[in-house]
Amino acid sequence: MLLRIENAALLLVMLTLYQLSGASWWIFLLLILAPDLSMLGYLRGPRLGAWCYNALHSWIAPVLVFLAGLVANSPLAMQIAIIMGAHIAADRMLGYGLKHERGFRHTHLGSIGG
Repeated sequence: MLLRIENAALLLVMLTLYQLSGASWWIFLLLILAPDLSMLGYLRGPRLGAWCYNALHSWIAPVLVFLAGLVANSPLAMQIAIIMGAHIAADRMLGYGLKHERGFRHTHLGSIGG
């Protein structure tokens, strides 16, 4: 329960940062589920699926995109990083964690639906 509350707070921070960035909420709505396209890796098996999913659902990805945006002075890249962070926080708040190679339902937070 503590991890869910913590990630709800992180989601609130991400939404606040996005609002402060002045970016369009249409872009947010368009991209908020984009990291879930990484689930297409599961079409090639659970090992590749877990790798693809985890690559876009780890906090490393938005941090690197944000830092690249800072270096390149790209507000859009920083806004995309915030959207990625909001997605991750929302997923973790709902109990969806990083995936194990055993299958999609097995996460670092426990089994989904079980």
